[in-house]
Amino acid sequence: MAATANARNVIGEATLGELEATLRGQLVRPTDPDYDQARAVWNAAHDRHPALIIRCAGTADVMRAVEFARSEGLEVAVRGGAHSIAGFSTSDGGVVIDTSPMQGIRVDPTSRRAVAQPGLTWSAFDHETQAFGLAVTGGLVSSTGIAGFTLGGGLGWLLRKCGLTCDNLLSADVVTADGQLVTASEQEHPDLFWALRGGGGNFGVVTSLEYRLHPVGPLVFAGAVFYTGASAVQALRGWRDLTATMPDELTTLANVLVAPPVPFLPEAAHGQLVVAILGVYAGSVEDGAKTTQPLRTLAEPLADLMGPMPYTAMQGLLDPLWTTGAQNYFTAALLDRLDDDAIDTLLAQHAAGEAPVRELHLHHGGGAMSRVPAGATAFAHRNAAYVLNIIARSPDREGFEQHAGWARATHQAMDPWSTGGGYVNFTSEPGQDKVQASYPPDTYARLVAAKDRYDPTNLFRLNQNVRPSGGH
Repeated sequence: MAATANARNVIGEATLGELEATLRGQLVRPTDPDYDQARAVWNAAHDRHPALIIRCAGTADVMRAVEFARSEGLEVAVRGGAHSIAGFSTSDGGVVIDTSPMQGIRVDPTSRRAVAQPGLTWSAFDHETQAFGLAVTGGLVSSTGIAGFTLGGGLGWLLRKCGLTCDNLLSADVVTADGQLVTASEQEHPDLFWALRGGGGNFGVVTSLEYRLHPVGPLVFAGAVFYTGASAVQALRGWRDLTATMPDELTTLANVLVAPPVPFLPEAAHGQLVVAILGVYAGSVEDGAKTTQPLRTLAEPLADLMGPMPYTAMQGLLDPLWTTGAQNYFTAALLDRLDDDAIDTLLAQHAAGEAPVRELHLHHGGGAMSRVPAGATAFAHRNAAYVLNIIARSPDREGFEQHAGWARATHQAMDPWSTGGGYVNFTSEPGQDKVQASYPPDTYARLVAAKDRYDPTNLFRLNQNVRPSGGH
């Protein structure tokens, strides 16, 4: 009789047959022809082989999957969009609870609310909400799943106008470690609701998310302006100075990168240092054109791609550069300032790297993000002036560890300007010390208390893990 092996035991085919009979979705075994496709994740740095993949058709399947994993002692990985930088959406020898088939969404344009299932990507979510000229802060790459992105905080192009994605979460349905479904909101399970907004996937499998939406688009003034490496210092200092007076409607990002071989950049610039200033004005197109003009004249532009465009086009602008299948390493720091020495350090660090794709993203904070009280959600770093995302990306494994080492060294070099906190969505490496350092002490203590209540045995540990006080 065929059987499936995992790290602890062997699951007989009869047991698997019983499980399969209770599912509306699909059970994928290692022997199935679509197994390799089903186990693949966005970040190819993580090539793992789960014992089972349960492709859930709905909440009932999620409940059954959690019950099965717990009873069989299987490691649990939860998959939505599969963009987890640290590879938490897959497992060696465990079970993947795959919610990607769950892609329902209902938009209520009158109340400006949307209820969405966790398998949706931001591309699909925005497609539905933009039909009514509504949006919420979403991912910078539209193939990212909405669920994990929201639970970790959520930085995107509407950050300064609308706040973090998690700031706009009104409720969530969650299957907890005991296989039960609970609704978390300000009125029900408020401790869980607090923890979900920045505490990641530590507390269960989210099966539904209710969002507050905002009037945005369909047309916005947005895009990117590129400057040469020779103008990098001038462009970055100028952008930094402008962030001090930017209106909340304008969210921007400065990116230090090696120019990709794209047709809108001169061929002579390909492979050379450039600085890109990207942004979205979440107001009228006319006001956006005026407000962004200083960003477009920081130096002589190499290419100016800012202008009126559909909000959905801006949401997908970076997608061609961030396709699946490459090796990726991210690490992040929260910065309280960006003085001249910090800019010089970033440029020196970028020059020291050798990764084919290496980028230093400086996300401008403030605005609506900073007006939420620090203790209101588990994302507590409300006063960070900038969020720095350090990226090393390579098409294959050759040299990848060296590239990851460069990213870590760059993070360390920025310590003098760091608040000491972190952003869990941009962190490649797990580890309790790193997770604990990502939160203020009081916030972390509250997260442990929520973990003790909703997952005391740490069934959900494939995440930036908050360990229960029992030490599991």
